[in-house]
Formats: sequence, C-alpha cells, structure tokens
Amino acid sequence: MKKNSYPGKFIAFEGLDGSGQSTQVERLAKHLRRIYKDLPNKPSVYATKEPSTGVFGGFIREGLRERWRYGQIHGPLMMQALFVADRAHHLENEIIPNLIKGNTVITDRYAFSTIAYGAAEDRELWDCLIAMNKTFLEPDITVFLKARPESSMNRMKKSREHLELYEKEAMLKRVFSNYVKLSQIYKSFRTVNGECSISEVSREIRAVIEKEFDLKQ
Repeated sequence: MKKNSYPGKFIAFEGLDGSGQSTQVERLAKHLRRIYKDLPNKPSVYATKEPSTGVFGGFIREGLRERWRYGQIHGPLMMQALFVADRAHHLENEIIPNLIKGNTVITDRYAFSTIAYGAAEDRELWDCLIAMNKTFLEPDITVFLKARPESSMNRMKKSREHLELYEKEAMLKRVFSNYVKLSQIYKSFRTVNGECSISEVSREIRAVIEKEFDLKQ
C-alpha cells in the first residue's frame, strides 16, 4: 500500500463486528476536535465509514442485510470487488480531498476489512485481496480493536435484532485470525484491547494517537 504523503492525518479503525469501532470513531473524533481548536492551523476532523454512502456502498449494505441473494454475485471475490470499487470512490471523493486540505480523516473500516473478511470465506483469496488493495493509501495509524469472536457475538446478540451476512461465530473466528496476521504485516497497526469498557478503550486509543501524532495537551 502507498504511504500517505498528504498533509492531513489518516486513521482507520478495524476489528470484528461488535468490537465497538463506530463508538470509538465518534469518541476519538470528538476528542481530536477539542485538541485541534487550540492549534494555530485548526485542522478539521472528518469521520467517515465503509461501506461508504456512495452508489457502491448502498448496494453493498443491501447485500450485507441479505436483501439480494449472495449467489447472484458469484461468491466472496465478487463481493469484495464491490468493496474495492467502493473504496476507490471513497478515497477519490472523500478521503483524499480532506487529506489534501490538511484535515484528519477517521474511517470506520478500510482495506483491511476486505482482506480479513474475504479471506475468511476463501483462504485462497488472501494474496489476491492484498493485491487488489495494493494501490490504495495505507493509513498513518490503523487501530485494531482486538476482541474475541465470542465477546463480539455476545455484544451483537444483545444489541441487534438481525445479524448480517458475516456475523456468524465460526466466520468471525477466521476473520479474527486474519486480523492478527495483518497486524503482524502492516506497520500502521496499533492493537488495542477491545474487551475493556468503552471509556478504558477510548483512553488507550487517545494515548496511542497523541503519542504517534505528537499531540500535547
């Protein structure tokens, strides 16, 4: 993946469904906005997510909710190809324009989700999925919220009426193993214990970001 050479900072959150990425993205964005308001250049914080709100993202969300038959798109490779197309659109229209402006971009999921989830369905796709994402920007920091599959499943069962396509425990175990493998390959990964309380996880994330970006309070 390509190094971020833009003036803005790029942060991605990764982890199993139910590990709390969305909550932590919101909390980190709020925290950074408080810090940035006292800086001379006052950068903005742009929080986003994948699937995006673009045309590909909408189609993907329908598929994750199983509102169209998965077999219609010929399995995991085609599904992840849709995520890659959505990511290209997301980068071009949202992420890179904000990085050019010097803003900090925080995304709830990114390229590593494609690799972890796609290869969990078919392990022979690992190299192919890495190659499909090779030309994209690597985040400055990838926060991996490490939560065991059983913990993530318990959280989802308590908070959701309907589980989506990938939200099965056997599947999540394979995804978890893939994330651990990715964390050993990509230098941007910072692993955070996702099984602590929301506040404890937030504090650990803030400490990581402040250290990496040399943010003094």
